[in-house]
Amino acid sequence: MSIESNFEPDHQMNGRTASSTGDATIASEAAIGRTLARHPRPLGGDTARSTLGTASLSLTGMVLKNGDAHQMRVGRKPEWLRAKVPGGEGYRNLKALIDEHRLHTVCQEASCPNMGECWERGTATIMILGDTCTRSCGFCNVKTGKPMPVDDDEPRRVAEVLAQINLKHVVITSVDRDDQRDGGARIWAETIEAVHEACPDTSVEVLVGDFKGVERDIQIVCDARPEIISHNMETVDRMHPAVRPQARYERSLKVLQQFKANGLVTKTGIMLGIGEHENEVLDLLRDVRAWSDCDILTIGQYLQPTRNHLPIDRWVHPDEFARLREAALAGGFEVCESGPLVRSSYHAEEQAERLSPERADVHERMKRLIAQARDR
Repeated sequence: MSIESNFEPDHQMNGRTASSTGDATIASEAAIGRTLARHPRPLGGDTARSTLGTASLSLTGMVLKNGDAHQMRVGRKPEWLRAKVPGGEGYRNLKALIDEHRLHTVCQEASCPNMGECWERGTATIMILGDTCTRSCGFCNVKTGKPMPVDDDEPRRVAEVLAQINLKHVVITSVDRDDQRDGGARIWAETIEAVHEACPDTSVEVLVGDFKGVERDIQIVCDARPEIISHNMETVDRMHPAVRPQARYERSLKVLQQFKANGLVTKTGIMLGIGEHENEVLDLLRDVRAWSDCDILTIGQYLQPTRNHLPIDRWVHPDEFARLREAALAGGFEVCESGPLVRSSYHAEEQAERLSPERADVHERMKRLIAQARDR
Protein backbone atom coordinates (compact mmCIF):
# COMPACT_ATOMS: atom_id res chain seq x y z
CA MET A 1 0.00 0.00 0.00
CA SER A 2 1.42 3.39 -0.89
CA ILE A 3 1.78 6.09 1.73
CA GLU A 4 -0.39 8.48 -0.26
CA SER A 5 -3.31 6.04 -0.19
CA ASN A 6 -3.73 6.61 3.54
CA PHE A 7 -4.93 10.16 2.94
CA GLU A 8 -8.04 11.39 1.22
CA PRO A 9 -8.21 14.53 -0.95
CA ASP A 10 -8.38 17.94 0.69
CA HIS A 11 -12.17 18.10 0.53
CA GLN A 12 -12.51 14.93 2.63
CA MET A 13 -11.30 16.02 6.05
CA ASN A 14 -12.40 14.63 9.40
CA GLY A 15 -14.70 12.05 7.83
CA ARG A 16 -16.85 14.68 6.07
CA THR A 17 -16.98 15.38 2.36
CA ALA A 18 -17.70 18.53 0.41
CA SER A 19 -20.93 17.02 -0.83
CA SER A 20 -22.19 16.41 2.73
CA THR A 21 -21.07 19.72 4.23
CA GLY A 22 -21.62 22.03 1.25
CA ASP A 23 -18.01 23.17 1.06
CA ALA A 24 -14.51 22.12 2.01
CA THR A 25 -13.62 21.75 5.69
CA ILE A 26 -10.64 23.93 6.54
CA ALA A 27 -8.74 23.64 9.83
CA SER A 28 -9.40 26.69 12.01
CA GLU A 29 -6.68 29.06 13.17
CA ALA A 30 -7.47 28.04 16.74
CA ALA A 31 -6.92 24.36 15.93
CA ILE A 32 -3.61 25.14 14.24
CA GLY A 33 -2.61 27.23 17.24
CA ARG A 34 -3.32 24.37 19.63
CA THR A 35 -1.18 22.01 17.53
CA LEU A 36 1.73 24.45 17.46
CA ALA A 37 1.48 25.11 21.21
CA ARG A 38 1.74 21.39 21.94
CA HIS A 39 4.31 20.56 19.28
CA PRO A 40 6.20 23.82 18.63
CA ARG A 41 8.47 22.88 15.77
CA PRO A 42 8.12 24.29 12.28
CA LEU A 43 5.22 23.02 10.24
CA GLY A 44 6.43 19.98 8.38
CA GLY A 45 8.55 19.04 11.38
CA ASP A 46 12.29 18.48 11.50
CA THR A 47 12.02 14.89 10.34
CA ALA A 48 14.11 15.57 7.25
CA ARG A 49 17.05 16.72 9.34
CA SER A 50 19.78 14.11 9.65
CA THR A 51 23.12 14.49 11.34
CA LEU A 52 24.31 11.66 9.11
CA GLY A 53 24.36 13.93 6.07
CA THR A 54 22.29 12.81 3.12
CA ALA A 55 19.50 10.56 4.34
CA SER A 56 19.46 7.03 2.97
CA LEU A 57 15.67 7.19 2.98
CA SER A 58 13.90 9.72 0.78
CA LEU A 59 11.24 11.70 2.64
CA THR A 60 9.66 13.07 -0.52
CA GLY A 61 5.95 12.72 -0.17
CA MET A 62 6.25 11.78 3.49
CA VAL A 63 6.98 15.06 5.26
CA LEU A 64 4.00 17.39 5.11
CA LYS A 65 4.72 20.90 3.83
CA ASN A 66 3.55 24.20 5.26
CA GLY A 67 1.12 24.92 2.49
CA ASP A 68 -1.01 21.82 2.83
CA ALA A 69 -0.13 20.40 6.25
CA HIS A 70 -3.56 21.18 7.63
CA GLN A 71 -5.55 20.13 4.59
CA MET A 72 -5.13 16.42 5.13
CA ARG A 73 -6.37 14.00 7.73
CA VAL A 74 -5.05 10.86 9.38
CA GLY A 75 -6.59 7.77 7.81
CA ARG A 76 -9.48 5.98 9.52
CA LYS A 77 -8.38 3.37 12.04
CA PRO A 78 -9.44 -0.27 11.65
CA GLU A 79 -11.79 -1.89 14.14
CA TRP A 80 -9.01 -3.52 16.17
CA LEU A 81 -7.56 -0.10 17.07
CA ARG A 82 -10.28 1.22 19.35
CA ALA A 83 -9.08 2.64 22.69
CA LYS A 84 -11.03 3.63 25.78
CA VAL A 85 -11.86 7.33 26.13
CA PRO A 86 -10.31 8.81 29.32
CA GLY A 87 -12.75 9.14 32.22
CA GLY A 88 -13.93 7.56 35.45
CA GLU A 89 -13.05 8.03 39.10
CA GLY A 90 -9.67 6.29 38.90
CA TYR A 91 -8.65 8.49 35.98
CA ARG A 92 -9.71 11.69 37.77
CA ASN A 93 -7.97 10.73 41.03
CA LEU A 94 -4.67 9.95 39.35
CA LYS A 95 -4.79 13.11 37.25
CA ALA A 96 -5.38 15.21 40.36
CA LEU A 97 -2.40 13.58 42.11
CA ILE A 98 -0.09 14.13 39.14
CA ASP A 99 -1.22 17.74 38.71
CA GLU A 100 -0.83 18.47 42.43
CA HIS A 101 2.81 17.37 42.42
CA ARG A 102 3.61 19.09 39.10
CA LEU A 103 4.68 15.88 37.41
CA HIS A 104 4.58 14.95 33.73
CA THR A 105 3.50 11.65 32.20
CA VAL A 106 4.40 10.24 28.83
CA CYS A 107 0.76 9.14 28.65
CA GLN A 108 -0.29 12.77 28.23
CA GLU A 109 2.69 14.21 26.39
CA ALA A 110 2.86 11.43 23.78
CA SER A 111 -0.93 11.11 23.44
CA CYS A 112 -0.87 7.41 24.29
CA PRO A 113 -4.02 5.56 23.09
CA ASN A 114 -4.15 3.52 26.31
CA MET A 115 -4.27 6.45 28.74
CA GLY A 116 -7.96 6.02 29.57
CA GLU A 117 -7.57 2.33 30.37
CA CYS A 118 -4.33 2.63 32.33
CA TRP A 119 -5.26 5.71 34.35
CA GLU A 120 -8.59 4.19 35.31
CA ARG A 121 -6.58 1.35 36.90
CA GLY A 122 -4.47 3.95 38.73
CA THR A 123 -1.27 3.43 36.73
CA ALA A 124 0.74 5.85 34.63
CA THR A 125 4.22 6.15 33.17
CA ILE A 126 5.94 9.06 34.90
CA MET A 127 8.08 11.31 32.67
CA ILE A 128 10.97 13.12 34.34
CA LEU A 129 13.32 15.90 33.24
CA GLY A 130 10.51 18.11 31.96
CA ASP A 131 8.07 17.95 29.07
CA THR A 132 10.22 19.41 26.28
CA CYS A 133 12.61 17.23 24.28
CA THR A 134 15.80 18.36 22.58
CA ARG A 135 15.21 15.91 19.72
CA SER A 136 12.73 15.92 16.86
CA CYS A 137 11.75 12.33 16.12
CA GLY A 138 9.29 12.02 13.26
CA PHE A 139 6.84 9.83 15.18
CA CYS A 140 6.74 11.39 18.66
CA ASN A 141 4.19 13.86 20.01
CA VAL A 142 6.33 15.10 22.89
CA LYS A 143 7.11 18.72 22.05
CA THR A 144 10.53 19.73 20.76
CA GLY A 145 12.32 22.86 21.89
CA LYS A 146 14.60 24.40 24.52
CA PRO A 147 13.80 22.70 27.86
CA MET A 148 13.47 24.42 31.21
CA PRO A 149 16.37 24.01 33.67
CA VAL A 150 16.61 20.64 35.43
CA ASP A 151 14.50 20.46 38.60
CA ASP A 152 16.68 19.04 41.40
CA ASP A 153 13.63 18.42 43.59
CA GLU A 154 11.94 16.20 41.00
CA PRO A 155 13.30 12.85 42.29
CA ARG A 156 11.80 13.53 45.74
CA ARG A 157 8.40 14.51 44.31
CA VAL A 158 8.24 11.47 42.05
CA ALA A 159 9.03 9.15 44.97
CA GLU A 160 6.42 10.90 47.13
CA VAL A 161 3.68 10.42 44.55
CA LEU A 162 4.56 6.79 43.90
CA ALA A 163 4.54 6.05 47.61
CA GLN A 164 0.94 7.30 47.75
CA ILE A 165 -0.15 5.19 44.75
CA ASN A 166 1.39 2.03 46.27
CA LEU A 167 2.18 0.15 43.05
CA LYS A 168 3.86 -3.22 42.64
CA HIS A 169 5.61 -2.01 39.49
CA VAL A 170 6.26 1.47 38.13
CA VAL A 171 7.57 2.70 34.78
CA ILE A 172 9.54 5.95 34.52
CA THR A 173 10.72 7.57 31.30
CA SER A 174 12.05 10.97 30.22
CA VAL A 175 12.56 13.35 27.37
CA ASP A 176 16.03 13.50 25.80
CA ARG A 177 18.13 16.20 27.45
CA ASP A 178 21.01 16.70 25.04
CA ASP A 179 21.37 20.19 26.55
CA GLN A 180 22.74 18.65 29.76
CA ARG A 181 26.37 17.65 30.07
CA ASP A 182 25.37 14.22 31.43
CA GLY A 183 22.18 13.92 29.39
CA GLY A 184 20.19 13.99 32.64
CA ALA A 185 21.89 10.87 34.05
CA ARG A 186 22.27 12.34 37.56
CA ILE A 187 18.55 13.08 37.89
CA TRP A 188 17.80 9.61 36.52
CA ALA A 189 19.96 7.92 39.16
CA GLU A 190 18.60 10.08 41.99
CA THR A 191 15.02 9.31 40.92
CA ILE A 192 15.58 5.54 40.84
CA GLU A 193 17.27 5.61 44.24
CA ALA A 194 14.56 7.82 45.76
CA VAL A 195 11.78 5.52 44.52
CA HIS A 196 13.60 2.44 45.81
CA GLU A 197 13.90 4.08 49.23
CA ALA A 198 10.32 5.37 49.39
CA CYS A 199 8.70 2.31 47.79
CA PRO A 200 10.73 -0.77 48.80
CA ASP A 201 8.03 -3.15 47.56
CA THR A 202 7.80 -1.50 44.12
CA SER A 203 9.91 -2.73 41.22
CA VAL A 204 11.24 0.10 39.07
CA GLU A 205 11.31 -0.04 35.27
CA VAL A 206 13.01 2.81 33.42
CA LEU A 207 12.86 3.75 29.74
CA VAL A 208 15.86 5.93 28.89
CA GLY A 209 17.35 7.60 25.84
CA ASP A 210 20.77 6.89 24.37
CA PHE A 211 22.71 9.64 26.24
CA LYS A 212 24.49 10.25 22.90
CA GLY A 213 26.19 6.92 23.46
CA VAL A 214 28.39 8.28 26.30
CA GLU A 215 29.22 5.19 28.35
CA ARG A 216 30.00 7.17 31.51
CA ASP A 217 26.49 8.68 31.58
CA ILE A 218 24.81 5.37 30.78
CA GLN A 219 26.77 3.78 33.62
CA ILE A 220 25.44 6.33 36.13
CA VAL A 221 21.91 5.08 35.42
CA CYS A 222 22.94 1.42 35.43
CA ASP A 223 24.60 1.85 38.83
CA ALA A 224 21.24 2.87 40.33
CA ARG A 225 20.11 -0.73 39.60
CA PRO A 226 16.54 -0.44 38.30
CA GLU A 227 14.76 -3.79 38.13
CA ILE A 228 14.22 -3.35 34.36
CA ILE A 229 16.09 -0.93 32.09
CA SER A 230 14.75 -0.18 28.63
CA HIS A 231 15.86 1.70 25.53
CA ASN A 232 13.68 1.58 22.44
CA MET A 233 15.06 0.78 19.01
CA GLU A 234 11.75 2.13 17.61
CA THR A 235 12.31 1.08 14.00
CA VAL A 236 14.53 -0.75 11.53
CA ASP A 237 17.95 0.48 10.42
CA ARG A 238 16.79 1.88 7.05
CA MET A 239 14.08 4.03 8.63
CA HIS A 240 16.23 5.75 11.25
CA PRO A 241 17.06 8.93 9.27
CA ALA A 242 13.33 9.69 9.03
CA VAL A 243 12.07 8.29 12.31
CA ARG A 244 14.97 9.09 14.67
CA PRO A 245 17.11 11.73 12.89
CA GLN A 246 19.35 12.43 15.91
CA ALA A 247 19.78 8.77 16.87
CA ARG A 248 21.82 5.91 15.42
CA TYR A 249 20.76 2.30 14.97
CA GLU A 250 24.12 0.90 16.04
CA ARG A 251 24.41 3.35 18.93
CA SER A 252 21.12 2.06 20.36
CA LEU A 253 22.35 -1.50 20.05
CA LYS A 254 25.46 -0.53 22.02
CA VAL A 255 23.29 1.06 24.73
CA LEU A 256 21.38 -2.21 25.15
CA GLN A 257 24.70 -4.06 25.16
CA GLN A 258 25.99 -1.94 28.06
CA PHE A 259 22.78 -2.56 30.02
CA LYS A 260 23.26 -6.30 29.69
CA ALA A 261 26.96 -6.08 30.57
CA ASN A 262 25.82 -4.67 33.92
CA GLY A 263 23.69 -7.75 34.56
CA LEU A 264 20.42 -5.82 34.28
CA VAL A 265 17.12 -7.07 32.88
CA THR A 266 16.92 -5.31 29.52
CA LYS A 267 14.02 -4.30 27.33
CA THR A 268 13.40 -2.61 23.98
CA GLY A 269 10.42 -1.69 21.84
CA ILE A 270 9.62 -1.19 18.18
CA MET A 271 6.65 0.04 16.17
CA LEU A 272 5.21 -1.25 12.91
CA GLY A 273 3.38 0.46 10.08
CA ILE A 274 5.78 3.35 9.52
CA GLY A 275 7.39 2.00 6.34
CA GLU A 276 9.44 -1.02 7.45
CA HIS A 277 9.37 -4.43 5.75
CA GLU A 278 8.91 -7.70 7.64
CA ASN A 279 12.34 -9.04 6.71
CA GLU A 280 13.89 -5.86 8.15
CA VAL A 281 11.98 -6.38 11.41
CA LEU A 282 13.34 -9.92 11.67
CA ASP A 283 16.85 -8.57 11.02
CA LEU A 284 16.34 -6.05 13.84
CA LEU A 285 15.28 -8.82 16.25
CA ARG A 286 18.38 -10.81 15.36
CA ASP A 287 20.61 -7.74 15.80
CA VAL A 288 19.18 -6.94 19.23
CA ARG A 289 19.70 -10.49 20.45
CA ALA A 290 23.19 -10.75 18.94
CA TRP A 291 24.38 -7.49 20.48
CA SER A 292 22.72 -7.61 23.88
CA ASP A 293 20.78 -10.81 24.68
CA CYS A 294 17.90 -8.41 25.41
CA ASP A 295 15.23 -10.02 27.61
CA ILE A 296 11.98 -8.19 26.80
CA LEU A 297 10.48 -6.88 23.55
CA THR A 298 7.35 -4.84 22.86
CA ILE A 299 5.88 -4.44 19.36
CA GLY A 300 3.05 -2.01 18.60
CA GLN A 301 1.32 -0.13 15.79
CA TYR A 302 2.60 3.34 14.87
CA LEU A 303 -0.17 5.91 15.26
CA GLN A 304 0.39 9.29 13.60
CA PRO A 305 -0.17 11.81 16.43
CA THR A 306 -0.75 14.89 14.25
CA ARG A 307 -0.68 15.89 10.59
CA ASN A 308 2.77 17.27 11.33
CA HIS A 309 4.26 13.79 11.82
CA LEU A 310 5.30 10.96 9.55
CA PRO A 311 2.27 9.33 7.94
CA ILE A 312 1.10 5.80 8.60
CA ASP A 313 2.25 3.45 5.87
CA ARG A 314 -0.16 0.64 6.79
CA TRP A 315 -2.38 -0.78 9.50
CA VAL A 316 -0.75 -3.99 10.71
CA HIS A 317 -3.19 -6.86 11.28
CA PRO A 318 -3.19 -8.61 14.69
CA ASP A 319 -2.17 -11.85 12.96
CA GLU A 320 1.15 -10.29 11.95
CA PHE A 321 1.76 -9.14 15.51
CA ALA A 322 1.11 -12.70 16.68
CA ARG A 323 3.59 -14.11 14.14
CA LEU A 324 6.28 -11.67 15.23
CA ARG A 325 5.72 -12.53 18.87
CA GLU A 326 6.34 -16.20 18.10
CA ALA A 327 9.45 -15.28 16.08
CA ALA A 328 10.78 -13.16 18.96
CA LEU A 329 10.28 -15.90 21.54
CA ALA A 330 11.82 -18.46 19.21
CA GLY A 331 14.77 -16.11 18.70
CA GLY A 332 15.57 -15.96 22.41
CA PHE A 333 13.57 -13.07 23.87
CA GLU A 334 12.29 -14.10 27.29
CA VAL A 335 9.17 -11.91 27.02
CA CYS A 336 7.38 -10.40 24.02
CA GLU A 337 4.21 -8.31 24.17
CA SER A 338 3.03 -7.75 20.60
CA GLY A 339 -0.22 -6.15 19.45
CA PRO A 340 -1.70 -3.06 17.78
CA LEU A 341 -2.12 -1.03 20.99
CA VAL A 342 0.98 -2.29 22.79
CA ARG A 343 3.33 0.42 24.06
CA SER A 344 6.56 0.14 26.02
CA SER A 345 4.85 0.19 29.41
CA TYR A 346 1.43 -1.17 28.46
CA HIS A 347 0.17 -3.74 30.98
CA ALA A 348 3.59 -3.78 32.65
CA GLU A 349 1.96 -4.11 36.07
CA GLU A 350 -1.22 -5.98 35.22
CA GLN A 351 -2.23 -8.86 37.46
CA ALA A 352 -2.22 -12.34 35.93
CA GLU A 353 -5.84 -13.10 36.79
CA ARG A 354 -6.98 -10.16 34.65
CA LEU A 355 -5.12 -11.25 31.55
CA SER A 356 -5.91 -13.48 28.63
CA PRO A 357 -3.90 -16.74 28.60
CA GLU A 358 -1.32 -15.14 26.32
CA ARG A 359 -0.93 -12.08 28.52
CA ALA A 360 -0.88 -14.24 31.63
CA ASP A 361 2.17 -15.88 30.10
CA VAL A 362 3.71 -12.42 29.55
CA HIS A 363 3.00 -11.48 33.16
CA GLU A 364 4.49 -14.66 34.62
CA ARG A 365 7.63 -14.26 32.52
CA MET A 366 7.93 -10.63 33.67
CA LYS A 367 7.54 -11.64 37.32
CA ARG A 368 10.36 -14.16 36.99
CA LEU A 369 12.68 -11.59 35.43
CA ILE A 370 11.93 -9.00 38.11
CA ALA A 371 12.53 -11.57 40.84
CA GLN A 372 15.88 -12.42 39.27
CA ALA A 373 16.81 -8.73 39.15
CA ARG A 374 16.06 -8.30 42.85
CA ASP A 375 18.18 -11.31 43.74
CA ARG A 376 21.26 -9.89 42.04
